[in-house]
This record gives sequence, C-alpha cells and structure tokens, in this order.
Amino acid sequence: MTTIHWGHEKLNWEFDLVDGRVSRRGTVMPLAEVTAANHGRTWSSNRLVDTAIGARLRYRAHRTLSEKDWQVLVIELHDQESGLAVEVSYRSPEGVPVVRAEVAVRNEGSAPLRLESVTSLVVSGLTPGRPDHADVLWAENDWIAECRWRAEPMRLTSPDRDGRHCDARHKGAFTVAGRGVWSSCGHLPMGGLADRETGQAWVWQIEHNGGGWRWECGELDGTAYVALSGPEDLDHGWNRVLAPGDEFRTVPVAVAFSADGGPDGAFTALTRYRRATRRPHADHEALPIIFNDYMNCLMGDPTTAKLLPLIDAAAGAGAEYFVIDAGWYAEEAENWWGTVGAWQPSRSRFPGGIEEVLTRIRERGMVPGLWLEPEVIGVDSPLALSLPDEAFFRRDGVRVSDCGRHHLDLRHPAARAHLDAVVDRLVGEWGVGYLKLDHNINPGSGTSAGPGESPADGLLGHNRAHLDWLDGVLDRHPHLVLENCASGGMRIDHALLSRLQLQSTSDQQNFDRYAPIAASAPTTMTPEQAAVWAYPQPEDSLDEVAFTMASALLGRIHLSGKIAELAPEASALVREALTVYKAIRGDLPSAVPAWPLGLPAWDDPWLALAMSTSSTTYLTVWRRPGGGDTTTLPLPVLSGVDVEVERLYPAASAAVAQWQPGTAELAVTLPAAPSAVLYRLTTRGVDR
Repeated sequence: MTTIHWGHEKLNWEFDLVDGRVSRRGTVMPLAEVTAANHGRTWSSNRLVDTAIGARLRYRAHRTLSEKDWQVLVIELHDQESGLAVEVSYRSPEGVPVVRAEVAVRNEGSAPLRLESVTSLVVSGLTPGRPDHADVLWAENDWIAECRWRAEPMRLTSPDRDGRHCDARHKGAFTVAGRGVWSSCGHLPMGGLADRETGQAWVWQIEHNGGGWRWECGELDGTAYVALSGPEDLDHGWNRVLAPGDEFRTVPVAVAFSADGGPDGAFTALTRYRRATRRPHADHEALPIIFNDYMNCLMGDPTTAKLLPLIDAAAGAGAEYFVIDAGWYAEEAENWWGTVGAWQPSRSRFPGGIEEVLTRIRERGMVPGLWLEPEVIGVDSPLALSLPDEAFFRRDGVRVSDCGRHHLDLRHPAARAHLDAVVDRLVGEWGVGYLKLDHNINPGSGTSAGPGESPADGLLGHNRAHLDWLDGVLDRHPHLVLENCASGGMRIDHALLSRLQLQSTSDQQNFDRYAPIAASAPTTMTPEQAAVWAYPQPEDSLDEVAFTMASALLGRIHLSGKIAELAPEASALVREALTVYKAIRGDLPSAVPAWPLGLPAWDDPWLALAMSTSSTTYLTVWRRPGGGDTTTLPLPVLSGVDVEVERLYPAASAAVAQWQPGTAELAVTLPAAPSAVLYRLTTRGVDR
C-alpha cells in the first residue's frame, strides 16, 4: 500500500493506493463517480455513487503543487474498459479547512462516449462510524422567504436496518437538487452534516450559477458520505457526448470541515474560503451605504419629481450610492414587462432627461446606479425581431419564452455584443457606477443550440458564458459595482458571488419577516456582500424603525423606504444607524459569523447573529412577538476572558444586557416586541 499525504496545518487528507485503486484513508469509495449510456451502476439505485466506471478507475499518477497561499493535489485515474481518463483536482487555501474540487474527464477511447453524470466531489468517512448521531442540514429558499436552514437526523433518510441479518446496501440518500435557470429557487446549492456528540461538522456548496445541480448525503460501508454534482441525467436530463479526444470539466464545489465547532465552525471556514476565492474589488473593503428607491418606496415607478427629494434625503442620512431601480426605461402608464431590452431612458418620466437626475445624485456626493435585467428580451421588444433566433434559448428549434420574455443565450456573439453595448453606454457614457443585475424568469430546462445537445447541457454552456461575460464587464470597468439579484435571492451561489460585489438577500417587504433572512445570510455569502433592505416608513414606531435598521448593520445597508417623509425622531434613528455602521464597517470584511441561538428558524421569536474579529464581537439580537422578554445567548468563544459589553444601536434603547462570565453567556432583555439591538463585545488583553 502507498499513501499520498496532502494538506496543510488546518487540513490533512491521506489517500491509500491499493492494487491500483485510490481512496481517502479509512474508506473504499472511489474519488469520482461517472455514469455513461452504456456504463451504469454496479448497484441499481437513484444515487450518484456505486457507478461501474467509478469502481474500475485505476491510478495513473499524481502531483502536488504549492501555489500562492494554496495547496493543490491532482490525481490522474483511468478506466481501461471505457477509455475514460479522469483527473481529480483538490485545492485548499493555507490555514483554512476547506477543499475545492473539480473533475475533468477525457475520452481516450476510440468511440464516442455519452456521459450522463460526473461528480465534482465524493467524500466518505464523514462520521467516524455509523451516522447514528448525525444531522443532515439543508436550506429551503423561496421568494421572500430565503435562507431557511433545517436539520433532521440522518437516520430518517438512511435508517439503521441491521438485525439478525446484515444490512444490505442502501438505494436511497438525502437528496437536494436545483432545476431550471435559477440556482437557488427552492433550495440553496448548499448542505451540511453535523455530529451531535463530537461537534464535527461538514458544510458544502456547489459553485454553479444555474439550476442544474444535485447533492446527496447517505450511508455507504458503515459511514456517511456526500456526493456533489452539477447537472446530471436523473434530475436534469443532462448528457454530453464526448468524441475521442474531447474533454468535459465539472462545476467546482467546496466542502468545509470543523473538528469540534459544529456548523458555526464550518461556516467560519467557508466564509474565509469565499473571501480567498472571489475576484478582488475595492467595494469589499469600503462597504459604501446604498440607497435604492424600490423597496417600500417607489416600487418601480421613478420620476424626476419623486426622485429629487429622495436623493436629498438619502444624502442627508449618509448614503453614498443612490440606485434608481426598475421602471426608468419605461414610459409612464406603459406596461413595460414585455417590451424590455433596449434599456433607453423614459422621456415622460424624466422630462429634463435622466441626466438631470444622475447629475443631482453626483452633486449630493453620491454615486449613481441603475437597475438592469440584462439576460431577457421582452417578446414585444424590437430586439426580439432584430436579434437572430440563435441568440436566444431554443428547444427543438423553437424560441423559448416565459412570462412574456425571451432569454438570451450568451454563447452567441450577437447576444453578448448587445449586452456589452448596453453596459458600456450606461457606464462609459452616462457615468453610472453601480448596476443592479436582476433576473425574473425561469425558462425551464435550458436550451439546445444545435442537434444532439441536451437542454441541460446547453444551459450549462450558457451559465459558463454568463460568468465569462461578467468577467469581461469588470475587466473593462474595474470600479463598477455589480449587485446580483434574481427576484430577490433566487440566484444565491458562489459562482456569481466570486465575481459580483453584492447579493440581494430578499424582496421581503415585512421588516419582521426579514430578520431571519438577514440573520441567516452569512451562511450563504460573506457579510460584506449581503445586501439587506432597511426601509423605515412614516407609520412605523421608533422600535420598528430601529428594528429594520438593525437588520442591516452586520451586512450591507440597502436603505430605502419613504425616508423623506419620516418624523424628526425617526430620521434621527436612521442617521444614527448609518453613523454606527460607518464606525464598524471596517471590521466586517475580516469578521466571521456565528449564531448563538442556533441557525434561525422562520418563526423564532428570538434571533441572534454574531460577527467576530480577533478581539471584537458584534452581536445583533432581534425580538419578535411570541416569546418572553429575556433570552440567554451562549458565547463559548468568549469563555475565560474579560468582556466589555457596549450597546451601539439604538442609543436610546430600553434593552438591558448582563454578561455572565462563569458560563460565558449574555442575558439580553428587550421589553418591546418587535425590537432589536446591536452590541459590541470587546475582550481585554486577549487576542482570539
């Protein structure tokens, strides 16, 4: 037996090479699982594992590389029967217990090979023995109800069936899949496994900007495994014919590990990994405050007369960007949904030209921004006729439409040229410094650009072209800030967030319902990318104004609402929140999240989010109706140190907090429901 050692101080993976087979130490599972039309499974099931090709893969070579701040391992495998060569790549940033994985397959045989599934990562041995004490984690994700994490014992989907006779192999597993164009419609492309006894936890993400993905967590050979994949046949009807010499590369995935910190520890590692793998941008450090005129404000009905007082009020409150949301391109009273695509300014909404409004934004010291839905063309838009059919999603040669729109296929040069011209005009000629990129249709399984292409494979090609287009936009306009939005949070994925600077967390209009979304957002993105609406209304009580403002203080403030109509006391609360945010935002790009009350549930009366640096913990606590007026928050990371507790916002709150050093707990009393408060906990003389 030969052993391959790989990793760094925070990650140690060992692989055993026995009789040509390679597997992680202590397991027998192959490093990749592949099905093809004439190469199925060795054990019939709906799972991604137990594949014939996977079982036949044999070692060819491996190499370890040390790149800047990264450790890399590449293992080459080969299946003699199918002629398929498989290259498994693992990458891990120094000091971070996260592995990023991809698999490349190449047809070295003499005949075409029809692929039907290729895993990006398979990892077994997630539990030391049988998964009797393990919980599987997943996140349901709906419009205006995003990031709803749930947990259940793994034994509910992988029951222990031992008795007088030995257990046979399972055919099922806990499975979550994304479908369609939106990557996070229904579920986040994430999951996890946590051991209740040991504190071990694994959290994973599939880094794909389309709905063609799947993960499964099940039992194999007496331990838990996870298999992560992009599009495949069972869920998406995906296939790819590889001619001799052709290659296919899977979507990247990542898995984070915590030895004893539970899910919080794994999310901490994933946060650091996300920062290490995204495109650098000044916005990630500056965290400017954004006013957007949409939510609980103009709601897609901007005009010069409505915008000018809002611009003045936003500047007076302390905003640094001002974004004109949907409607700026449509004539008043026009039903614009099916006519979009040209992205020219409305004449009736802006009698003096949109330049008048953009100039006013700059004069008030803010950067102007606009809403844009680049990937769609309305069925009634002139562009629907002027662009060729091949520039749009098609199936069986028929152009696809959904909700009155066609979807561009960004693999086609005419589609990309159209969007490049739009962005270069808005940014280069109009001087716009922020684009909110929205996406509001889901045109099904994908597109077939030519004979023999499955729609799911066409969608994968478009998804990759979309990422390439975004890279091109930022290459040409490096200071442009791009927000990722898709009916709120229908495209929350690291493929997009590794390129775009902000993520819309929701379209939720009710401030009390927004709290669990805001609190859960750092599970899916770094806090400095989590755009949270704060939208005070004239009819809100002061506690309610403070509640909506507090929800955004540990993320990115998206100020909105009718702030020009607020009473003086409410306006003062808004200005106070923005002043506090400017004082603490320098810490957020290095802070990591934790949830002292556990991952938020949708109807929890108490919610809490902590963001910690080496010496400071910021803690937002929300109280909603339904519970008592006091809660106790365990903060074990502060055990055994001197802690100073300071209320940052709101200054006039009736909240009371008492630190209990013996148990490392903070008891918080909030007399009103709803209400919220932000604390700063500072450790003295200790560097955590």
